[in-house]
Amino acid sequence: MEDFMNALQNFRRNKIRTFLSLLGIIIGVASVIVIMSMGQSSTKQVEDSFGSCGLDMVSVSSGFWRRRRAAVALQFNDSFREDMFAQVADIKKIWYKNSVSATLSYGDTSATANCTAVETGYMEAFGLALDSGRYFNVTDNVMGTQKIIIGSDIATTLFPNGDAAGKHIIIVTDKVSFHFEVIGVLKEQSSGMEDSATGCFVPRGFYAKKIAPNPEAATIMVQAVAKEKTAALTETIDAYCEKLSGTEGSVNVNSMQTMLNQISEITNTMSVLLAAIAAISLLVGGIGIMNIMIVTVTERKQEIGIRKALGASPAVIRQQFLIESASITVLGGILGIVSGVLVSLAVEYLRSLAFVISWQSCVVSFFFSVFVGIFFGFSPASRAAKLDPVAALSA
Repeated sequence: MEDFMNALQNFRRNKIRTFLSLLGIIIGVASVIVIMSMGQSSTKQVEDSFGSCGLDMVSVSSGFWRRRRAAVALQFNDSFREDMFAQVADIKKIWYKNSVSATLSYGDTSATANCTAVETGYMEAFGLALDSGRYFNVTDNVMGTQKIIIGSDIATTLFPNGDAAGKHIIIVTDKVSFHFEVIGVLKEQSSGMEDSATGCFVPRGFYAKKIAPNPEAATIMVQAVAKEKTAALTETIDAYCEKLSGTEGSVNVNSMQTMLNQISEITNTMSVLLAAIAAISLLVGGIGIMNIMIVTVTERKQEIGIRKALGASPAVIRQQFLIESASITVLGGILGIVSGVLVSLAVEYLRSLAFVISWQSCVVSFFFSVFVGIFFGFSPASRAAKLDPVAALSA
C-alpha cells in the first residue's frame, strides 16, 4: 500500500508524463470494448430482424440452384412424410405447404400477395400471432373452406378503417376468382421465413380441392422437438434426403437457427480479429510505459541509493517500481473501460442499435492491460534493483 501511495504521488508530480502513459492503455482497452460491443450489437440486431418465430423449424424444398442435372427430385407426398417421421430423430411435427401468387380485392382496392396454403396448427406452431380473428381449425382444412388470414399490411391496404375480420374479399389466381372470408389478421412481427405483413394464408384443404387435387407439397416445414436440436436436425435431414435420392442437391434444407448460428459465428470471428488488432495498441502503450519507467529509474537514482543504504533489499526496490508500473495500467484499464462503455453507448445510439456490452471483453482487456504493465515494467524494475547504492548516491 505504501508503494502504491508513493506511485500516486509520483504520478501527481509528473502529470503530463503520466497522462501520455495512460493514453495508450486507455485507447487500447476502449477500442477492444467498442469493437466487441458493436459486434454483439450487430448480431443482436440480426437476431431481432429474424424474430423468435420458427427457430425450431427446418425448411425442406426442391433443390433449386443446388440441383444438379443428375440429381433425383424427391416427391413430397404422404408416404415421404411418414417415412421421414419414422426414420429421422428429434422431429416433433411435419407440416406440408404450397404457395400461389394471387390478387386480393375488396371493392375498388386490390393488393398482390403470395398466398400460402397451410395445414391446421402450422401458424400457431410457427409462432405467427393474430391481431384479430382466429386461426384455421380442422374443419377448415378437411372441408377446404374458403377462409383466409391476411397480413397486417394487406389488411391496412384493403381495409384502411380496420375491422377486416368477417369481411369477404375476392382472390384471383391463374385467372380464376374465388370468394374468401377474412377470419383473421396477422400481427406485424419479425417472423423470419414467413411474411406476417404482406403474406396471406389459406387452408391447404382448399388448395387440394380447388387449385391442385392431391398435390405434393412444394415445401416441408419440419418442427424440431426443441430449438437446440434445430441445427443438428437440419444436417440430419439433408443427409437423409441425400441417402434417399442417391444424389446430392435433390433438396434444399435450411433453418433460421442455422443461419443465425452462421451469422453469429462470422460476426464473432470478425469482432475477435478486430479486437486483436486493437489490442496491439495495448502493447504499444506497454512499450511507452517501459520507456517512461526507464526514465523514472534514471531520475530517481539517488532515491534508490538512499533506500538501499538504509537496508532496502533488491526485491523491495523491484516491487516498488513494479507496483508503480502496474498502477498506471490499472488506472488506464479502469478509465479505458469507462471510455469504451460510453463510446459504445454513443455509437449504438447513433446507429439505432440495441445497447449490448461485452462484459467478458471488459474483464479480459482489463487484466491484459495489468499484465502489460507488469511485463513491460519488469525490466526497468530489475534495473533499479541491481543499482549499486554507492554509484546511485554519487549520480
